[in-house]
Amino acid sequence: MSFDVSPCKDLDEFQDAFLAIGQYFGAEPGDSVDRFTRNLPLERMHAAREEGVIVGGAGAFPFTMTVPGGQVPCAGVTVVGVYPTHRRRGVLTAMMRSQLDDVRERGEPIAALWASEERIYPRYGYGRASWAGEIGLLSARGGYALPFEADGHVRIVDAEAATRRIPPVYDAWRQQTPGSFARDDAWWETRVLADPPDGRQGRGPKRFAVVERNGEPVAYAIYRHAVKWEEGVSKSSLPVIEAIGVDSNALASIWRYLLDVDWIEKVQAYLLPIDHELFTLLAEPRRLRYRVGDGLWVRLVDVSAALSQRSYAEDGSIVFEVEDAFMPENAGRWKLEGGSASRTDDDPEIRLDVRDLGSVYLGGVNFAELQRGLRIRELAPGAVSRADAIFRSGRAPWCPEIF
Repeated sequence: MSFDVSPCKDLDEFQDAFLAIGQYFGAEPGDSVDRFTRNLPLERMHAAREEGVIVGGAGAFPFTMTVPGGQVPCAGVTVVGVYPTHRRRGVLTAMMRSQLDDVRERGEPIAALWASEERIYPRYGYGRASWAGEIGLLSARGGYALPFEADGHVRIVDAEAATRRIPPVYDAWRQQTPGSFARDDAWWETRVLADPPDGRQGRGPKRFAVVERNGEPVAYAIYRHAVKWEEGVSKSSLPVIEAIGVDSNALASIWRYLLDVDWIEKVQAYLLPIDHELFTLLAEPRRLRYRVGDGLWVRLVDVSAALSQRSYAEDGSIVFEVEDAFMPENAGRWKLEGGSASRTDDDPEIRLDVRDLGSVYLGGVNFAELQRGLRIRELAPGAVSRADAIFRSGRAPWCPEIF
């Protein structure tokens, strides 16, 4: 059965499309729609219709994402869902097809998302591009391995001051961090700094702390108190929503503050990258109890443009034979040489699916890992090692929030 898929015409259609996924998370009519529409244009929210009735929805934020060596337009895919009455009838496939066509027409060479289920999006060409993990560290085990002296001091600020002091730190940090994306004023106001009481889940309000150096902010933390007492002893935890610094000392300073907050038994954080500084800062990093899972998934919508808009660690060339069943226009042989990718008739050196190019794109996965996992095939001796040298990135991708 075919479904009509097109952008939402008004807020009522937006709400119906949003509830295709929102209902699975307990949303009611009106919930979160205002927040989403401040950042997600109507024309970027696609709705699937059967006889005029909306049966699914799929949105895409217009992002600018940091990739190795630069910034690339990116579709931040979000709120994708199908009503339970229309499962397994091709609705999702129809929406993904329409959305990716729209993304390509808009000149966004990549798309990225957080996957609620790992097995869904590889069918549409998305590859696991980063890892993210959660920690639960007892404050008593939060000592640093070496003596530490902060270069700056910490100041607690209110939400109004946070709107001025925090964004410049994030902007400086994201310029050097693949997987992060630019945030405009509406994003800060409605998503990062907003703190509606019904979103606290029984915990305290958001707190904001800023590390200042010579009067300028260089790090910040957004966190809550989750208060709990047992037999007169505090069992409270400190959920850290985001802790960012412009350099290593700044980041160490804000984490030193978080780990030293009084009456806290455990500090918790989520979505941390696998190369986070805490692993080397702490004297007992095993106490982090780091549990890792998949982070961002990336889809190369236009192979040539995507590969040509990031930088590479070394000169050299490599010829890929790309398979892309969902967007056949990407399939075929591509030669990456001098930082630019173009069609070629040269013999292929690595055969892979487009989702595997998505995996390596941000530098969070390398070709050798994919080869060991039987995901790619080396057709010329040494091609995998050469590709890894070319694609090498200095740090793991990190997106600090789920969108």
